[in-house]
Amino acid sequence: MNETPLQIERKSAEYWTVTFDNPPLNLLDPEVVLALRDLLAALEADEAVKVVVFNSADEDYFISHFDVVRAAEMPGPGPTGLPAWTDIVVRLARAPFVSIAAIRGRTRGVGSEFVLACDLRFASRERGILGQPEVGAALVPGGGALEALPRLVGRSRALEIVLAADDFDAATAERYGWINRAVADVDLYDVVDTIATRIAGFDRDALSTAKRIINQRAEPVSAEDINESAREFRRLAVSPAGRARVADLLARGMQQRSEFELNFGTELARTHPA
Repeated sequence: MNETPLQIERKSAEYWTVTFDNPPLNLLDPEVVLALRDLLAALEADEAVKVVVFNSADEDYFISHFDVVRAAEMPGPGPTGLPAWTDIVVRLARAPFVSIAAIRGRTRGVGSEFVLACDLRFASRERGILGQPEVGAALVPGGGALEALPRLVGRSRALEIVLAADDFDAATAERYGWINRAVADVDLYDVVDTIATRIAGFDRDALSTAKRIINQRAEPVSAEDINESAREFRRLAVSPAGRARVADLLARGMQQRSEFELNFGTELARTHPA
């Protein structure tokens, strides 16, 4: 395991890149949550930074999903007083800098919820896959998807994404409005770098003011709503159906480097415990 699951590069004072590097599967585990908390503290204290790009060292997984095995080890409330994940999502959405997700590989569950909290989302057309598989595991999304998706894609498509619990390719995600744009894989990082470099060259006060006003106009996701979804996630996780379903999925290869994880959406429909 790496010393830190986030590799940070300051391309300039104004422009940082952050790479998720948490083998073997880029799970969202307690160490990633703590590293994100520390990263946000550093970014909030730096008055020069204007744009941050998030990518992945693993070409198959941007963030695979939440680490269900270590859920009880997740950190306590963040500096806002909100639960750990809600704290990260809210701070990222409200930050004065611009956050961009460059998605290559799979980002499901809380991985999708992380990129939904970013300001801009670009994905590899050939290799980007997004999904909210929680309902297929007898759970519900608990980190912001139930709040963000209806605003972005509309009610019916949000229901399709959440209730079908399937994988969606980048082209479909673009058409639905889940991401800004699907980009040829060979061009993904160049396209994102061009946008980030352009933004980094503009006035920070103008950037942060525009983002703040757009957030106000767009009826941003509230911490209270995310906390309600998180409570329902926890309730279902300890229910008999939730425990049985998660145990079945773990036995079939979930949270391992496996065909199951590569094809999560398809595999969810194969077995339903009695």
